[in-house]
Amino acid sequence: MTLPVRLRRSALAGPRRRARERAAPGPLRDALAAPLPDVNTPVDRLPLLAVDIETTGLDANRDRVLSVGWVPVDGRGVVLAGARYRVVRPEDGESVGPSATVHGLTDDDVAAGVPLADAVAEMLADLAGRILLVHFARIEAEFLGRACRRLWGADLPWPVIDTLQLEHHLITTAWQPDPPAGALRLWAARERYGLPHTGPHHALTDAVACAELYLAQIAELGRRRPLALRGLLAR
Repeated sequence: MTLPVRLRRSALAGPRRRARERAAPGPLRDALAAPLPDVNTPVDRLPLLAVDIETTGLDANRDRVLSVGWVPVDGRGVVLAGARYRVVRPEDGESVGPSATVHGLTDDDVAAGVPLADAVAEMLADLAGRILLVHFARIEAEFLGRACRRLWGADLPWPVIDTLQLEHHLITTAWQPDPPAGALRLWAARERYGLPHTGPHHALTDAVACAELYLAQIAELGRRRPLALRGLLAR
């Protein structure tokens, strides 16, 4: 996945068109064909999809996706009826290894999961026409981008709102450009807004947590100026 520096009306038109032309017929091509919101769309009418993935590690070239969770956000509301969670079955029977201590998924859990292609295809169908919302975009970008290249032969150039970047903007100043250690972690950021703490490292729980954090962040940002998609995109 390619994260935009700054999205203008046509900034992703070329990459999306080229990816759509390269992609094999199927869910990636279909998602890329769906029109996205204009950059001037106000936050009250902005359709998003909060996504989180759990993996065996942080290297997309070596590690693999274990689970995917996502939930739609329409304007200022989290649409829990649209929440989805899929555990991903390994293609080669590989063990989850020591990563089980982080996410709690066992080898039996993932053996009962669905193929990666099915999980990502379902997520892409719900992402079509929406902006991607994540916390720490690099992880989702690398793993989902690699999956799309392997499964359908093309990248996933998609506009992203990153709640980690939004939080960095909110808590730093020209006089204090570096946030306190750990302050940008999802659960630390939520604590600053008085949001409840739940156990981390479950893909659906974290996707909902990211969505709730985003709503708190735009409420704070909205006190300073009117908000539209243009001012929220990852850079």
